[in-house]
Formats: sequence, C-alpha cells, structure tokens
Amino acid sequence: MNSSKLMVGVMLACAAATAWAQKSTADGIAEYRAMLQDGNPADLFEAKGEDLWKQLRGPKKLSLEKCDLGKGAGVVKGAFVELPRYFADTARVQDLESRLLSCMETLQGFNATEVASTPFGEGEQNNLTALATWVAAESKGMKFNLSQTNAQERLMYEVGKRLFFARGGPHDFACATCHAADDKRIRLQDLPNLTRGPGAGNGFGGWPAYRVSNGQMWGMQLRLNDCYRQQRFPAPLFGSDATIALEVYMGVNGKGGESIAPAIKR
Repeated sequence: MNSSKLMVGVMLACAAATAWAQKSTADGIAEYRAMLQDGNPADLFEAKGEDLWKQLRGPKKLSLEKCDLGKGAGVVKGAFVELPRYFADTARVQDLESRLLSCMETLQGFNATEVASTPFGEGEQNNLTALATWVAAESKGMKFNLSQTNAQERLMYEVGKRLFFARGGPHDFACATCHAADDKRIRLQDLPNLTRGPGAGNGFGGWPAYRVSNGQMWGMQLRLNDCYRQQRFPAPLFGSDATIALEVYMGVNGKGGESIAPAIKR
C-alpha cells in the first residue's frame, strides 16, 4: 500500500515538473522575444523602406508615392491588414510584395520578372523587403480584415485551404502537419494553429520579421518559400498564385487578429 502511494506521488511530481518546465520554457521564450523587440533591427529596414517609397528610382526616375495598395493612390496606412486582395488593374489577387512589385514595374519601369527571379536578400529583392517592412509597420496594431467579396478572392481562399492540407514530398508533409492543431511545439517554440483565430492572426500577422538566427529580414514570400524547403517541396516562384492563396487562407482565418509586423523571430 505504501509503495503504491509512493509510486502515485512520484508520478504526480513528474507530471507537475513536466508542466512547470513547459510553462517556464514558453515564458522564457516570450521574455527573450520581448527583450529583443526593444531595438528590433527591423526598424532599420522600415526606415529604408520609407526612403525607397519616396525616392525617384528605376528607368522612369519616379517614386512609388502614387502606388495603389488597395486604399487609393499613395495611401499606405491600413493597406497591409487588407492584403492579399483583388486588383482590377492586374486582374489578380495580390499580396503586399507582389503588389509592390507591380507598382515598381508600372510606375518606375523595373522589370518585374527580373526582380522576382533575384535571390532573396539581394539587389531589388532586398529593397522590396524593406518596402514591405515599412508598409506593414504603417498598419501595426490594426486588425486584419481581408475581403472575400470578389469571386477570385473566394477562389484563392479555397485554393489556399487545399494547398494547406495537401501532403507530399519525401516526408509526406503538409502545412497542416505543423499548423493545424493547438498546443504544438517544435524546437522549444509554439506553433500557431493557422486554421482559425487567434493562431492564424498571430502567425500571419507577424511577417515581415527580422530573423535573429540568420540576421535577415524576411517577408511573407520568403517565409513561405522556406516552409516549402523544410517540407522538401520544390521552391515556389516569388509572388506565385500558390503562395498568395496560402496567404489569403491564413489572413481570412485570422480576421480580427492584430498585426504586430514588423516583428522579431528566433
């Protein structure tokens, strides 16, 4: 009888210790991020992006101050939390980065195909990330409210949903493998459930972000590209319909979530 009680006591103690360790680890990571946030290097990219927006650049030597991100020519505040959305001039649903690239092409004369094919972090891709960082910062603290009024927007949501759950590659992974349930963790980090709020808002609303582990600023296009790399899938093209559809799926699921971009990540 005494040995049974002792065994039960040991089991309860082990369970309590495990719960305490998990809680303390999560709390420690949250404190670590909070400390990093003070002096987030993303601030430098944000300042660079604002400067690039106003600079006379490209073959046409014009600025981006007439770029329409969905709120009217030149209006930046509030645009990020409504993207991706349908744009009549391109007849496409576009996210922030692909829309900025369209403006760089039409207003400034850049070759969009060449910029899209440039390696992440180099040349105009680096400038594009800085622009996205600044635009996102102008909506920091605002709530996500992606439109689903257009037929193409609704179609992209359904495509994104199917892609999210599609399994494949040598490990038979899907986005849902890591991001379709609550209380999942990897490498001591919580994995947001991107199928509904608040996880979808928290996950989607934190990019662009500065990655401390590699000292790089990442937009959502690079974030999704790296997700496919980890799944051992072929890398998607920059601004592809597949990546934008996934963004629509996450963004709509995260409606009402607060944008914290530009954030800081491990």
